Amino acid sequence: MNNSRKISDVIFKNKVVILFVLLCIGATAASKQPLTFVATELFTRIARNAFIVLALIIPVIAGMGLNFGIVIGAMAAQVAIFLTTYWGLTGVGGFFATVALTTPIAVFFGFLVGKLFNQMKGNEMIGGLVLGYFAEGFYQLLFLFIFGGVITMDNPTLMIATGVGVKNTIDLSGTVKYALDTIPMLTIIEVGFYLVVLGIVASALFKIAKKQPVDWKGTAAKLVAAIVIYALTFIGPVESFLSADRLLLLSAVELGCLAVVLWQAFGFIRWKLGGKARAASHSEGAVLHGYDPRRAAVYVILAAVVYAVTYIPAVYDILVAVRLPVMTFLCIGGLCVFNNLLMRTRLGQNMRTVGQSRSVANAAGINVDRTRIIAMIFSTVLAGWGQLIFLQNVGTLSTYGAHTQVGQFAIAALLVGGASVQRATNGQAILGIILFHTLFIVSPLAGKELFGDAVIGEYFRVFVSYGVIAMALAMHAWKKVVPASSKEDGGDKKEQGAPEAVQADA
Repeated sequence: MNNSRKISDVIFKNKVVILFVLLCIGATAASKQPLTFVATELFTRIARNAFIVLALIIPVIAGMGLNFGIVIGAMAAQVAIFLTTYWGLTGVGGFFATVALTTPIAVFFGFLVGKLFNQMKGNEMIGGLVLGYFAEGFYQLLFLFIFGGVITMDNPTLMIATGVGVKNTIDLSGTVKYALDTIPMLTIIEVGFYLVVLGIVASALFKIAKKQPVDWKGTAAKLVAAIVIYALTFIGPVESFLSADRLLLLSAVELGCLAVVLWQAFGFIRWKLGGKARAASHSEGAVLHGYDPRRAAVYVILAAVVYAVTYIPAVYDILVAVRLPVMTFLCIGGLCVFNNLLMRTRLGQNMRTVGQSRSVANAAGINVDRTRIIAMIFSTVLAGWGQLIFLQNVGTLSTYGAHTQVGQFAIAALLVGGASVQRATNGQAILGIILFHTLFIVSPLAGKELFGDAVIGEYFRVFVSYGVIAMALAMHAWKKVVPASSKEDGGDKKEQGAPEAVQADA
């Protein structure tokens, strides 16, 4: 009985995810498209959209709900990319110059949005939605009149014939198109090597300046490891492999499996040489310094199973059809790591506390308003960077339309992955992107196959994006109403578990 109840609880909590999994399977089958096509399109969309969806997580944790205001971060990115295109900045340098210009603009916008949201606590989502439309007016004024009308701009490829106002579409082919996607793996490793060495040396010098003890043996070991890895890039076959800017998904899976095995082997060696002798003095027994031989064995077996699956012909065909832009996916992975690390810092814990209860946070001495502003600045800046990643991959800037549905589609993707107004994780964001964009890819094709009209599939996916947001907001409002009614009903409700709902809402 308990097991069946647990299963039903799991199904109920993940009903949105399960529904979209079934929809994706059904629509993919109805579309009659090969899985190689679907997988290729899907990974292209993940590279374009994942960063901006992950930018939504911090405000959710800080209790500000779904940040419809990320459209303002997208506007900051588009202002910056227009200016750098006008100035003629190109390539990787032009892209990172655009990132540098986007950041202060987005910080300023995020600060203003955060200040405004502090005046409308509890209504941030509707406020962000309205604010996005309000900002749209200023954005159009800037691009339709100020650029060319107030600020003289002489560039016929960017400005309309009258010289006042920017064209509807700007081609980024000669500037920053694929600037991030085409950075070779060899360049990434070289830059990473110098950054690691600089970080190790700076850390040692900082400790010396603060008169703190320095672990010279550990520092030397890190430097040697970095040098060895960099030296491997000079081997002919390795250098040839790393000279590419894109990585076969098959190679990525193989390297991932190898990394898991090597990491667990390294942990086993450390445990065997230094930890096992001291294990007897620890209550954990075999588990020492986070290493568990049984868990390590499970990881190794899972890696072996995943590697074995790559030999299945259908899986192999998909893995060799997909080529990943390495730097773009590293940026996405880096943001996932950043989100996790931020929650381990004092600032991250403050955000989590504020999100759970502003009154408790105030009692704990946390500056609630400042913490919320910082969370909004983070989200706006990350949304701006995410929009730049999207635009450099698409290769064109739709001046007046590129940002209009950024918030809607990103929020819908996050909710499809099982996130809510109160809780969101990296895993839910990635899962939501996979499901939402799989449905986006196959629904028009399924509509064409089933009804002879691809437009029906287009209507369906737009309906889905709006519907999932409406459902999430309705459930959020329902959760807020239930505790309120429980308080009014009094004692009998308390015995039925209402205090838990009140406490969770507080």
